[in-house]
Amino acid sequence: MSDDFARNLKFACSYYKSIAEVCRKVNLNRAQFNRYLSGKHKPSANAMMRLCDFFGVEEFEFLLPHDQFQRLLQVKPKSHPSSAVHLPEVDHLTQLHAAGSQSLEKYLGYYFEYYHSMSSPGKIIRTLVCLERQEHGVYYQRTERFQEDSQSIVCHGRYVGSVFFLTDRIFMIDYETITGYEVTQTILFPTFRNKVSRLTGLKLGASGSGERMPCCARVVYEYLGTNVDKRRALSLCGLYDAETDEIEDSLKKALRNTIDDGEWHFRARH
Repeated sequence: MSDDFARNLKFACSYYKSIAEVCRKVNLNRAQFNRYLSGKHKPSANAMMRLCDFFGVEEFEFLLPHDQFQRLLQVKPKSHPSSAVHLPEVDHLTQLHAAGSQSLEKYLGYYFEYYHSMSSPGKIIRTLVCLERQEHGVYYQRTERFQEDSQSIVCHGRYVGSVFFLTDRIFMIDYETITGYEVTQTILFPTFRNKVSRLTGLKLGASGSGERMPCCARVVYEYLGTNVDKRRALSLCGLYDAETDEIEDSLKKALRNTIDDGEWHFRARH
């Protein structure tokens, strides 16, 4: 991160009563914020987005030479970010992260996610998921790559969201970033072994087809490690026939969306 960014951030903060006020309104940790001011640490993408929204500037503007940034900020119309930035849901999410974040350390890393596609019935979809710790909790990105047939173009979907560990269950909620048309929720069983291998649970979402039908499916997360060849991993993502030999039989069995006699709800299989 350039020295100009640190100087520009200090100048932007000078419009407020104190650094503490800025940290509180942007919901950033003061110690971490001080590292940004020192120029020793670069904000994460999420933190940079919040800073830009708060001060009413674009990311590239924050990186301008300091004299140019001063002139830019002096002529910009004054925004009133306090009412726009501090939304009620921020407090709820902060509380959830505080309650269920530390127990997720051993689950950080990359996974293949498997479930029966909601928009392509009869197909199993494999996606790439990355869980990582950021400043205030654990977040994840889920990337889809699929092709209906050999003649179709390859399509991609990107979802980002938050992860919470609450009373022996892993809760995940994300949204689709390209169109913004979908939110999904996943609940997984944790593992009590030292080594993570597979996590099972349920996924709730809406099909991407025209009917937009709400669906629930069994899901399996297969742990890949903390470092992977992402290009290679993404090349293995896509739609597979339900009886494909490219997915293990035990995994395909765990994905079957059956309901047993005497069951009144669609339940996860531990």
